[in-house]
Amino acid sequence: MTESHQQDGTPEPAAEPPQPPAPDAASTEAAGEALRRATGSTRPAKRRRRTSPPQASSDPELLGSAVDRLIRDQGWSDRSSVAVLMAKWAEIVGADLAAHVVPTSFGDGELVLQAESTTWATQVRLLRPQLQRAIDERVGGGVVTSISIVGPAGPTWRSGSRRVKGRGPRDTYG
Repeated sequence: MTESHQQDGTPEPAAEPPQPPAPDAASTEAAGEALRRATGSTRPAKRRRRTSPPQASSDPELLGSAVDRLIRDQGWSDRSSVAVLMAKWAEIVGADLAAHVVPTSFGDGELVLQAESTTWATQVRLLRPQLQRAIDERVGGGVVTSISIVGPAGPTWRSGSRRVKGRGPRDTYG
């Protein structure tokens, strides 16, 4: 091997290897298309914006307050209040009333209660204003806008999924 030397006897510095030319837009597009074909992707890759992560507090949040914030942010507060009402019915109205009257459904602000007898249904109709106040204090005002009270369900002669119009089984009695 021969080394080339400068006139003063020091070796010449090695020549830098040639740099590849900068890619132009057409070659970049062709390379992206080749990559999509190779990976089986049918849509061009999206450029993602770089965003900084939200600045979070370094202190952990209590689970109860996090769940409350989630319920409020998602708009679930009315449903959550109704769930509390159904689950704690006996605490809200008292054990005696809860033993004879139960909430059966809730929809569009209307709470439907079913009494075990017509006597209890009448009693609850008379107590409706006090009942409304107790519910509003526990679950918040405006969640339950009206209360409907129904009596016990009567016996039914129906069985099966098909029906025939008319008097039914009573038409053979006489």
